[in-house]
Amino acid sequence: MIQIIQANSTHINGIIKVCSNGYRATYKDLYTKEYIESVISDFYNVDRVSAEVETRNRQWGGYFVAVDNERVIGAGGGGLTGEGIGEIFVLYLDPARKNEGIGTKLLHAITKQQKEIYGVKEQWVSVQKGNRMGIPFYEAKGFVLQHEQKGWYNKGQDEYKTLRYARDI
Repeated sequence: MIQIIQANSTHINGIIKVCSNGYRATYKDLYTKEYIESVISDFYNVDRVSAEVETRNRQWGGYFVAVDNERVIGAGGGGLTGEGIGEIFVLYLDPARKNEGIGTKLLHAITKQQKEIYGVKEQWVSVQKGNRMGIPFYEAKGFVLQHEQKGWYNKGQDEYKTLRYARDI
């Protein structure tokens, strides 16, 4: 049975694995392999994920994980970017576990935290232009495209564009 819980130190390696594999599957047709591995190295390493698992505040609510038989199959998290404004910063699944409602459950947990604890009324997410997995998912959850902008983590890759979506919650 799948459980959605706040992550703890026992989930660190699972978060790294699911986010790394999810990132590779999501962006394999959009980014170079070198860029993908560079992002994974920067964001999904033991030091960073450990610190993010231990941190919970307005800016970062901590990781939520989807666990099935003690194995992490999904991970996500968000925080506040302004008064009453939440953001989904990360949401990835084991690529073999898509279309089971796991992403929806993770999004719900993050949204519930932002709404009930921090009083968020509006929620945002950035989705890479061309992301054939993320765009339909967020649009189905009521997010509406607001604008396009240069990706914030381009690392010199000016052609990477981000789509900014928002919804009222």
